[in-house]
Amino acid sequence: MQLNEAFRSREVTAPLVAEITRSLQHPVRIMEVCGTHTMAIFRHGIRSLLPEQITLLSGPGCPVCVTPAGHIDAFLAAACLPRVVLTTFGDLIRVPGSDGVSLATARSKGARVEIVYSPMDALALAQREPECTVVFAAIGFETTAPTIAATLIQARRLGVDNFLIIAAVKTMPAALDLLMDDPDLRVDGLLCPGHVSAVIGSKVYRPLVEKYRLACAVAGFEPADILTGLLSLIRQIHAGRPGVDNCYTRAVTEEGNARARFLMEEVFVPADSEWRGLGMIPASGLILRKEYQDFDGLQHLGIPLRATREPGGCRCGQILKGCLLPPDCPLYGASCTPLRPVGPCMVSNEGACAAFFRYSGHKESHRGSNQTTEP
Repeated sequence: MQLNEAFRSREVTAPLVAEITRSLQHPVRIMEVCGTHTMAIFRHGIRSLLPEQITLLSGPGCPVCVTPAGHIDAFLAAACLPRVVLTTFGDLIRVPGSDGVSLATARSKGARVEIVYSPMDALALAQREPECTVVFAAIGFETTAPTIAATLIQARRLGVDNFLIIAAVKTMPAALDLLMDDPDLRVDGLLCPGHVSAVIGSKVYRPLVEKYRLACAVAGFEPADILTGLLSLIRQIHAGRPGVDNCYTRAVTEEGNARARFLMEEVFVPADSEWRGLGMIPASGLILRKEYQDFDGLQHLGIPLRATREPGGCRCGQILKGCLLPPDCPLYGASCTPLRPVGPCMVSNEGACAAFFRYSGHKESHRGSNQTTEP
């Protein structure tokens, strides 16, 4: 707690804000990739501290938000099978599928849907209830993938044969490359995710610097961490010398966590993956290796994975790409609210729409939007 307070105190943050203001020479557009950064920026009021010349855009760093409706439909299909228990992280349970039905709705109608805090909790449930098939909705990024891999390794070691996963894990570098290649997206710098970077290391962002002349800074999640990262980006942008600055050295190294990557590589292999709003991205997801395909819930339960469309009027895809701010969506605050969500960005604790709504309501300026909303 004392460590957290040291990174939140005015004595530490005020000089950083002042230095950002002094260093700013012209307007800049910065994307915070991680959903935890988005929530932290709102929760600590960082937007209100920054000069108006800084535009912060939220990127595709919320795992619930980038999970396409087709996977939500697959989770729903599994949950509705007899003697199946669908286990999931809490954020996912209220995300609507393609027909507007969520796991919460399915549970209210009798489906067995259980919220867990880790995949190991789901495995423990499978051990307690051997008469049921326990399926884990395996979403997340590189931060979550090692824990899922470790759970499957443990399940094999223990001989648990009633535990399955539906793999929807995604990896960040390929998605960022595709996003930065979009000519309609104007971004000067990336505030890179601390959690993901702790696993994959800071050096993975070098190709973005070299290919797009894009400033990158890895940052933690306390106010001083975020402000330090923003200051680094502004200095890189104005100096015309973009690079990768690791501002989160207490958790992130250049190489990342070798043990975590080993676990991922033992269980998963890269594969093309569909991202909500970004479409199919080559080698941006993880599927089970042949040796672990007996844990594949889709294959074992005979559930097809179908392509789906966004709900009518929903702009989650454009918000995840940083092309729109949440208030630019015609559904925001009207037919889409945290109590009545239409898209996942209004559901997840890390979703941009949920953050805007919780901390700004309808008063947030639309400053920073690239384009106007189509009716």
